[in-house]
Amino acid sequence: MSRNEYESYAEREYQMDDMRGGMSVSVSLIRDPPQPTMHLTLNPQYHAPPESNDGRDSMLYPNQNPYSPYGGDRQAHTYPPEYGDDRAPSSVYPSAAPGDVPGDFDQMLNNGFMYQPPISPVSEAPGDGRELPVLQRAEISGGTSLRRRNTRMVKLVKGSVLSADYPVPSAIKNALEPQYRDSGEDEFLKMRYTAATCDPNDFTIQKGYDLRPRMLNRHTELLIAITYYNEDKVLLARTLHGVMLNIRDIVRLKKSTFWGAGGPAWQKIVVCLVFDGISKADKEVLDVLATVGVYQEAALKQDVNGNKTVAHIFEYTTQLSITPNQQLIRPNADDSQKNLPPVQLMFCLKQDNSKKINSHRWLFNAFGRILNPEVAILIDAGTKPSPRSLLGLWEAFYNDKQLGGACGEIHAMLGKGKRKLLNPLVAVQNFEYKISNVLDKPLESAFGYVTVLPGAFSAYRFRAIMGRPLEQYFHGDHTLSKILGKKGIDGMNIFKKNMFLAEDRILCFELVAKSGQSWHLSYVKAAKGETDVPEGTVEFLNQRRRWLNGSFAASLYSLMHFGRIYKSSHSFIRMIFLHIQLIYNFLNVLFSWFALASYYLTTAIIMDLVGTPEILLAYHGWPFGDRVTPVFNTLMKYIYIIFIIIQFVLALGNRPKGSRHTYTASFIVFGISQLYILILSMYLVYRALSVPIEKQISFASGQDVLNSFFGGEGAAGVILIALITIYGLNFVASFLYLDPWHMFHSFPQYLILMSTYINILMTFAFNNWHDVSWGTKGSDTVEALPSAHVVTDGANGPAVEEIEKEQVDIDTEFQNTVKRALSPFKEEEEIEKIDVDDSYKSFRTGLVVTWILTNMALIVGVTSDEFASLGVAKASTGRTPMYFRTLLYATALLSIVRFIGFLWFLGKAGIMCCFAKR
Repeated sequence: MSRNEYESYAEREYQMDDMRGGMSVSVSLIRDPPQPTMHLTLNPQYHAPPESNDGRDSMLYPNQNPYSPYGGDRQAHTYPPEYGDDRAPSSVYPSAAPGDVPGDFDQMLNNGFMYQPPISPVSEAPGDGRELPVLQRAEISGGTSLRRRNTRMVKLVKGSVLSADYPVPSAIKNALEPQYRDSGEDEFLKMRYTAATCDPNDFTIQKGYDLRPRMLNRHTELLIAITYYNEDKVLLARTLHGVMLNIRDIVRLKKSTFWGAGGPAWQKIVVCLVFDGISKADKEVLDVLATVGVYQEAALKQDVNGNKTVAHIFEYTTQLSITPNQQLIRPNADDSQKNLPPVQLMFCLKQDNSKKINSHRWLFNAFGRILNPEVAILIDAGTKPSPRSLLGLWEAFYNDKQLGGACGEIHAMLGKGKRKLLNPLVAVQNFEYKISNVLDKPLESAFGYVTVLPGAFSAYRFRAIMGRPLEQYFHGDHTLSKILGKKGIDGMNIFKKNMFLAEDRILCFELVAKSGQSWHLSYVKAAKGETDVPEGTVEFLNQRRRWLNGSFAASLYSLMHFGRIYKSSHSFIRMIFLHIQLIYNFLNVLFSWFALASYYLTTAIIMDLVGTPEILLAYHGWPFGDRVTPVFNTLMKYIYIIFIIIQFVLALGNRPKGSRHTYTASFIVFGISQLYILILSMYLVYRALSVPIEKQISFASGQDVLNSFFGGEGAAGVILIALITIYGLNFVASFLYLDPWHMFHSFPQYLILMSTYINILMTFAFNNWHDVSWGTKGSDTVEALPSAHVVTDGANGPAVEEIEKEQVDIDTEFQNTVKRALSPFKEEEEIEKIDVDDSYKSFRTGLVVTWILTNMALIVGVTSDEFASLGVAKASTGRTPMYFRTLLYATALLSIVRFIGFLWFLGKAGIMCCFAKR
């Protein structure tokens, strides 16, 4: 617009509302003309990738970069000899007591991090200072007047996309190393905000959306995604700071032919935080992100010209970080080697809560298609990656071109001095995680199909999951239900909806079964992640309800659709392994289904064997004598059955939070029962081995040995097999894995509480099959955010006029933000709400009844004597040992298979370590 036109426009009174009190003030803008219009232009050398979903040829590198990321000899990395384990922060400012200025505030001012405002009577907003005044009063001689705000015109990209740069606080700029602060690059001096008013699938360059790394013509090798729901600032800082330390590990590599070529290593890494809804986001977490420079609340726009903003996207390259202890980490000029490198941060704040799958759709379909990374690493907020873990994951892909997905080792966070192990629930989960990493994951890695890559810490090759894997995976996205129709989540039956509670299992199967490809999955021992585990019964129940139902449905899905494997291009050897795994997985599902009956039968049989006097064999009832022991055992059986029934009643009619004490009592009762069975089992072993072994096991010939272990009537052979396979292999594998400590501090608690996994957790899960929620709900609360109204400019096209804050105001507000971010954390109790749908309860009832009847049929078939008319042995005393022996042999066989897979994985890892390219 011309000068005359602008003055005519500016003479009109501009109505602005004071955010604190709703005051309407008239201001003339003639004396404060706006800044020149911002123009955003696309890189003319960029060629957008095709929109095709074919992952084989559509995801070519868009940048015309002479550096080929995967050309030539891709060698593994070697660490510099001087790189120690010192991960001490370069410059630390500690937190403070509530209400105090965090850390040594004078020191922060002297070092230039905090902005020291000039003395001026700036009006503060009431409360925590989060709301910003639109107008401020400044004293002048003779009275007071209003200080005018400048405005600027932000041109919309392609007439509809609002994307603008905002200056970061002076303290953040001053904290950067001089080589970056003085470079003049906007990525260090300005935060970029984009209001996405579209679906993730429409977030494309053709429609005007873009991201800084592509605009700077950078190749993204590693895209690290942190998904967030409502975690507190301690959990987010634990993950984000751990990721930044891992990036420093990569940047500090000295002898890497890959990361050291084609520009600085940090330019090939992008960290993307995806928040699932504004209303669910912890405000203190947003303060943490504002402190590192990647968020400014004033930039948020609720809509652009009436089009609702679906996601708010912030971009900034920072060298700041905050530890879980609320300590601010900034570069230290005296020791630049320990400084955090620049980290390209991208923060996607979704307007609505639309679940984790939708967050992944923003990651892969929106940002992934523009950045086109080679490897995408997924981390949940709260998971802390260990040193060099992200590098270990990436190296697995670097050295294996057919690797489509991988996961690291997740272990429970045990606290200082492992004090959390005093909680039996934490110890049980710790053993569960450990033994899965020692036996289960290596076995599945040997087969080439890891049934689940945990979403909390996993990685995928981006071009491997493009196409059908992501297409099937995103069928669980609620926001696509209208577009997909019957194939969407609203058109699914309850079985498929439960399947998407374990959506990572679906993605793993689809990746291995991808048509025409031969991708495989692997477990990477070198990558470790630490995560919090539930410490109370209610939290434990809610977590395992989702896990058990989702994994059960997903396991059946993979079994029923195994035929699609034949459309892949796997080698003949791999196909043999996959068929073996099919049988193994089927047996696991079968054992899980009948586990309720198996635990009761094991309890009843051992009580009868030890407690029933045998006159001919001179066996007496133990441990309370011939008269008391049978009565006590009968009472224990009745208590066991009564608490099983209680679990069904609780699961069908009560919320866990409302029955906390009853569930705690159930864990105690089943734990005592299992402890009693373990004591009786030890006595059985003693009684069996008190007879000389040579009288029970014959070594005269191979046939005699087989008869002694599998066909004889002696108990020694069966007991030895059980001890070796159930206990011995766990100890041997853990020692070979060089991590045996869980066998000493967690295995005893697991033995005592393992029956609760079936009697309580699976009972609760199956009885709540109708509940397909994640324990979370979307919020109907709408944040009071400003709208972006389009002003038509004949010369430059559509634009948005917005108030431009002065640097002094930005810096003053930033002080309050830092105080909140570094203040000590106060935990707040969460309120849980669960939706119940009557139409799903009928399916749940049928499932539970079928489950109970089949397990009862097995119990009656083994223990009842009323089968003479069917030609079955009349006495149950002949069938129960046969069933018990079959159960032990089958368990032993599965344990041996797991151990063989572990040995294969260990040998392969050793060979690859010797011959991997450097």
